[in-house]
Amino acid sequence: MLIAVVVGGAAAAFAYTAGWLTPDRVTPDKVVSILAPPGGPVLGYRRNHSKGICFSGSFEANGAGAALSKSQFFTTGAYPVTGRFNLAVPDPKAADSARVRGLSIRVQTPDGQEWRSAMISAPFFPVATPQAFYALQAAAHDPDPNAMKTFAAAHPSLGAFGAWAGSAPFTGSYADTGYNGLNSFIFTNAQGQDAAVRWSFAPAQTPVTVPVEELKKRDPDFLDKDITDRVAQSPQRWTMSVMVANPGDPTSDPSKAWPDDRRKVDVGTLIVSKIEPEADGPCRDLNFDPTVLPAGIRTSDDAFPAARSAAYSVSYNHRTAEEKNYPRTRTATQGAKP
Repeated sequence: MLIAVVVGGAAAAFAYTAGWLTPDRVTPDKVVSILAPPGGPVLGYRRNHSKGICFSGSFEANGAGAALSKSQFFTTGAYPVTGRFNLAVPDPKAADSARVRGLSIRVQTPDGQEWRSAMISAPFFPVATPQAFYALQAAAHDPDPNAMKTFAAAHPSLGAFGAWAGSAPFTGSYADTGYNGLNSFIFTNAQGQDAAVRWSFAPAQTPVTVPVEELKKRDPDFLDKDITDRVAQSPQRWTMSVMVANPGDPTSDPSKAWPDDRRKVDVGTLIVSKIEPEADGPCRDLNFDPTVLPAGIRTSDDAFPAARSAAYSVSYNHRTAEEKNYPRTRTATQGAKP
């Protein structure tokens, strides 16, 4: 059961693209296909993180991030955000007791640039490389009962992820969940100095632990209802913290968390001020491609962002071509998109 949780979270968290596995070339289409649930993909929906809800709000930068990056995003001010809370599942009808939660955002700045990011609640990833990710999915789909055991024996990071999945506390809300960008990026400041970084969003709400057995008894959509009610009462907030790597810290391996004593800079606050169902919400047609970055931020030697970008594109193309399969809540006279 635990292995299923691990694989499900991993499968919905990230995917990768062609070119890393040769001569048996693995294309983005093959990767997206292998992520599908047993009954096949749910037409019209994202192929990973299929269940979610939209939000809009702002990011209030405090100016501290300007020492790390020249991006206007870190200049003191407030910038509009469109985002999505989601679950790491391939089925939009899955229960909200799923182990891994996600936060995706698009931030826009007055200089016409964008920053997009997709984060999850896990503190590290189950595997180190895109090659290992695909091998994990292949093992999960292999009818040989020993396939997963063989894979896990060769990839100890999967055991560490499984230990987290089986022991870390659950909470009952998106609002008191923290979200982590597991991939490394490079920030460049106005002086041309580079720093390898990862970021996280810590909730202002104090996390309240809820036993998983209790969560399973709740309404299958309790997370959506909870965040909708909370935001209707007052905006919800998360502090964005940037962690700066020391020389020698692994920047290409998201399965290895950096030591907690690394320099951290709180750069601002994400404020969620409006929740909308995804069917007609502002995040519905957004592709949260992690390689859409403003000047002052670029990818590192971590292969996953480019990999995810290619797979996200395939998923986006599939679901937009399947528009008729995606239910909407508004009628045409109420302003539904064509």
